[in-house]
Order: sequence, then structure tokens, then C-alpha cells
Amino acid sequence: MHRGAPFKVLLAFGSNKFDDHHSAVKIIANSLTSIAQNLGFVQALSKFYKTPAFPAGSGPDFVNAAAVLQTNYPSAALLHELHDVEAGLGRERMRRWGARTLDIDLIACGDQIRPSAAVHERWRTLDLESQMREAPSELILPHPRLQDRAFVLLPLCDIAPAWRHPVLGQTVKEMLDSLPASALSGIEVLDLDPEIQVGQLGN
Repeated sequence: MHRGAPFKVLLAFGSNKFDDHHSAVKIIANSLTSIAQNLGFVQALSKFYKTPAFPAGSGPDFVNAAAVLQTNYPSAALLHELHDVEAGLGRERMRRWGARTLDIDLIACGDQIRPSAAVHERWRTLDLESQMREAPSELILPHPRLQDRAFVLLPLCDIAPAWRHPVLGQTVKEMLDSLPASALSGIEVLDLDPEIQVGQLGN
């Protein structure tokens, strides 16, 4: 596999298959350790947040976080490796948007638009009912639902507020500020120590 020069990647993490938030934070921390050991250098890590499950009523509250990773893995290969990290920590892909041990989303790779602007627009503008039935068979970058999800944008705003969406032209902070106040309802910062020193997460 050819690897080019390192570039920055935005990752989002979620977990809601535990009885307590401490366990969810711990498994996200374990995934970050695995990523740092094998895939690149974790440059920044957000705070941890408790967020309502999406769609509403689909499961227990989530713990969410985000990270900036510097890596030289091509995006498709990186996604495959992230799925391996999920599986290694107990993720089973049983039901779309169901409770999960660990979810790692590849949100953006620099300013890549993948596989094309037209395909990205199709998935970005898909209505909610269709989203619940359909899932893309290929990697879409940036993540097509990024601009709609406070549980992704809020952690990202901790670590990459100035990153600009290559299609929409808005920064993370601008996308977050454009959401209705109701989108932030029920989201809380967790005062939990994941025992991670970001400066030590590197390979």
C-alpha cells in the first residue's frame, strides 16, 4: 500500500452499550491508544460528552468525543483499519443506528471530497426516512451528515473549530452555530478523566 505525506484527519467517537459512562469513556480511550500505536499521531482530543441517542428513542445515551489524527494512510485504507479497531474492542454491526460498543466515524480527510461532489450531495441531502433505510456502500467524505449533528460538531469545535467544510464552505464553529438550540438539548460535558495524555499518543 502506497502511503503519501501525512495529513490531518477528523475522527468522531461514540459508545452507548454500557451501564455507565465511565466504561464508555474507557473504551474510547482504548481505541485512541490503538489508533495512536498503529495509525498515526493523535494531535488533539476533545472533551467527552453525554448525548441523547439518535434518532430519538433508538437506545441509551451516548458518550461522544472527537480527535485530530495525523496519518499517512489513504482514506479508504484508514477506514478499514478503524473498522478493525472497532471490532477488536467488541463492535458488532447488527442494526443500523442501534446501540454499539464503539463507533468511530471518519469525518474528514483534509479537504477531500469523495467519491465525487455529485455523490456527496446525494447523500448529504438525503431525507431522514431514507437515511434510516439506506447506507452508502462506499466511503463518503466529508461525512454527509456532519453539518446536521450536534453530537459531532460540539466535540469537533473543541479541537478544530476553524476546519472548513470543502463543499459547504462553513467552518465547524459556523456549522455548530447554525444549528437550532433544540439540537443541543440534553448534551452535557462529562467530568470524567479518560487517563489519556494526548501528547503521549503517537507512534
